[in-house]
Amino acid sequence: MRVLITGGAGFIGAHLARRLVQSNVAVRVLDNLSSGDPSKLPPEVSFNRGDVRDVPKLWSLLQGVDVVYHLAALVSVPASVLYPREYNDVNVGGTVALLEACRDVGVKRVVLASSATVYGDQPRQPVTEDMPPNPAVPYAVSKMAAERYLFTIGRLSGFETVALRIFNAYGPEQPLPPTHAPVIPLFMQQIIGRGSVVIFGSGKQTRDYVYIDDVVDALVSAATAPNVDQEIINVGSGEETSMMQLVEQISATVNARANIIENREASGGIEHLVADLTKARQLLKYKPRTRLSEGLRKFYELDPRFNVKAGAGKVLTQ
Repeated sequence: MRVLITGGAGFIGAHLARRLVQSNVAVRVLDNLSSGDPSKLPPEVSFNRGDVRDVPKLWSLLQGVDVVYHLAALVSVPASVLYPREYNDVNVGGTVALLEACRDVGVKRVVLASSATVYGDQPRQPVTEDMPPNPAVPYAVSKMAAERYLFTIGRLSGFETVALRIFNAYGPEQPLPPTHAPVIPLFMQQIIGRGSVVIFGSGKQTRDYVYIDDVVDALVSAATAPNVDQEIINVGSGEETSMMQLVEQISATVNARANIIENREASGGIEHLVADLTKARQLLKYKPRTRLSEGLRKFYELDPRFNVKAGAGKVLTQ
């Protein structure tokens, strides 16, 4: 099997590429390196720098490709509020360009990395895939639009499509940008460095944190699983963790006390969001293997920016 991963030098893409190479899958990667790092890719990967909206380049890269993983996207929720036009251009326009190229070349299946943010606030938890989306930010709107284009163009063009709504993925080598950083590496950095952890809202808002290896399990399965055409599938841990509980678990993992500042005036975002995994179990044979406590320990021990075995307590650098 030959695959193309768009955004394949990013956090999830690089982990996926390494797993596929280990399984003797021929992997091509397209990434514009706005946030990706090609040094994270194994040498067996054919890396190509470029934009997912460049259809002629896509025509070339898609030759002989069986499955496309579409991971290329802008992913910051706060940034999408500031720059909705850019998020629409890349996340929606890039998806449409890729789907056009897949249609033209004759790709068999496209797997979209969508997002749990499309659910927004829901009347009950855990959330199931048949709940009406309630996107509250432009990023979520862009992902919902990408899903609809995926299914519509796939159906009209005759190739299979599946969208995985990924919840809060985390793990070793997750980027820590200077602004809008993901919560787990940010909190880990702040607690190790004896800085202050700011909790917005009540601190009781809950999320579903899923370890990167489990996300990759689902992505790998989605490439070949039967009966997934036109399906939306949740990928999470199925465990609900509040922000305060997360801080406590990270503190225990790194053996340091958290200096918490509560900002109840600011919004903490969606109140509750946790995945119902029934569909993932049925269609992908998906079973998350890593509980949050174990995932945090792996993150702490395996990430070269922390690596307690090679010199504990180093503060992350940007």
